[in-house]
Amino acid sequence: MTRIVNWVQGFALAIGGPGLFLVAFLDSSFLSLPEINDLLVVLLVVQHKELMLYYAAMATLGSVAGCLVLYWFGRRGGEVLVGKRFGGEAIERARRLSKRYGIFAVGIPAILPPPAPFKIFILLAGVAAVPVWQFVTTVAVARGFRYLVVGALAVRYGDDAIAFIEANGRLVAFVIAALFVVGLLSYLLWRRRRGAPSTAEL
Repeated sequence: MTRIVNWVQGFALAIGGPGLFLVAFLDSSFLSLPEINDLLVVLLVVQHKELMLYYAAMATLGSVAGCLVLYWFGRRGGEVLVGKRFGGEAIERARRLSKRYGIFAVGIPAILPPPAPFKIFILLAGVAAVPVWQFVTTVAVARGFRYLVVGALAVRYGDDAIAFIEANGRLVAFVIAALFVVGLLSYLLWRRRRGAPSTAEL
């Protein structure tokens, strides 16, 4: 597995944005490549700081595309697919969180680093038939925010950003998650004041 990860990393670095898109797609769908996207964003941004927004966007788009694949499998395979992929206890726990927190159950794990579960919530969103636009928007905002912060750290700290993220990865992730929650709550309150239906309900 280490050899595969090293090859994927080298491939992505060699072709830039498209490689980053592919790695993010694979990580969010068929494979599990923990934290490799953050590392690739940092390495690419350090080489070309002026392309930070581009690299963050490619990582975000690849992740959204990969999540859509899992979402589609959840819609088609339903409970049977989720049951095969995850244990019964994990499913029940994720289902309770999804029911209680709504779309936050997708948005928050999209920001948090491993070993925080993520893919099970994507599959459950498909099982629950969450509106596609709501699902895509939540994943895009969460992942986009995460990669923008990682890219900004790379611009600010250069190569030292990797060591900073490794040493403070969880703290950075939780700060990003907190900012995401505050932003989403502000948006929901704004919509409620306008009389629009809340998007936090699945």
